[in-house]
Amino acid sequence: MFVDHKDKHVKIHTDIDHFNAINPVVTIGTFDGVHLGHQKVIARLNGFAREHGGESVIFTFYPHPRLVTKAGASDLRLLTTLEEKKELFARSGVDHLIVYPFTKSFSELTYAEFVKQILVDKMKTHCLVVGYDHRFGKNREGSFEYLQSCADQYGFLIEKLEALLVDEANVSSTRIRNALQDGRIENANRNLGYRYTLHGTVVEGQRVGRKMGFPTANIEASDPYKLIPGYGVYAVEVKLSGNTYKGMLNIGTRPTFNKNADNRSIEVNIFNFEGDLYHKEVTLVFTGKIREEQKFSGVEALTEQLKKDKIAALKILSDD
Repeated sequence: MFVDHKDKHVKIHTDIDHFNAINPVVTIGTFDGVHLGHQKVIARLNGFAREHGGESVIFTFYPHPRLVTKAGASDLRLLTTLEEKKELFARSGVDHLIVYPFTKSFSELTYAEFVKQILVDKMKTHCLVVGYDHRFGKNREGSFEYLQSCADQYGFLIEKLEALLVDEANVSSTRIRNALQDGRIENANRNLGYRYTLHGTVVEGQRVGRKMGFPTANIEASDPYKLIPGYGVYAVEVKLSGNTYKGMLNIGTRPTFNKNADNRSIEVNIFNFEGDLYHKEVTLVFTGKIREEQKFSGVEALTEQLKKDKIAALKILSDD
């Protein structure tokens, strides 16, 4: 879990031509999700920086490398948007965040060129901290053994961390994505170290829920590549206009095209809320799954189920 560093300000860089840090202790990666495994690396990064009288530096990229290096990356599903990652990195207490533009020419750099041109010449890296499965550079040639030889050549330190185990399995972004797509919210949250969130905007809906006493807001995700959890009914917190509400949310199929990943519909019923929501920005915080999506014989049967769903949602949210 995160140790919050709200009082600490992270310096964000989008280029490194004039980058300046004291004895930079650096780690590199896409860090999708900034999950418990990533948090372990960052905690060690911060600790190592303190030990060496230096400053911690995270080097990440935007856009996601797959959008640049692989044609047809329409199946890309991300746990975190860039803004979410910035917030999570700030909470981690890191000193510097470099969001480096990932371009075609950058993707063609060999690992030796990356180390010499970026880590050594521009960043003056003092120490590099890498995860257990670190591979970087063109054709993923940057193995730990190769990196160790670069460290010896250029005179910087290197530290390798082993995999973090949760539920006797390695924490990974892929494992968390699979859990979310299966609707296993509690499992995903446990591996993330925080509750999964989705930012979006309220758009026009069919107003069917209003007629049953359960008005819903239809949400369009703010990022088309953001992973939408699997079909089903969920207990969520809803952050809206500086306030937090409890609610229940249905993820299903929408026959017409929309911008959400996998064309999924997202409809949330916000408890104890009245007012116009159209075009408002909301944040959905996934807490638990209530049930699978299902068809009902009619409006009465659906209404009765929604009443049960609300009771279940309130229990999940109160137990959290």
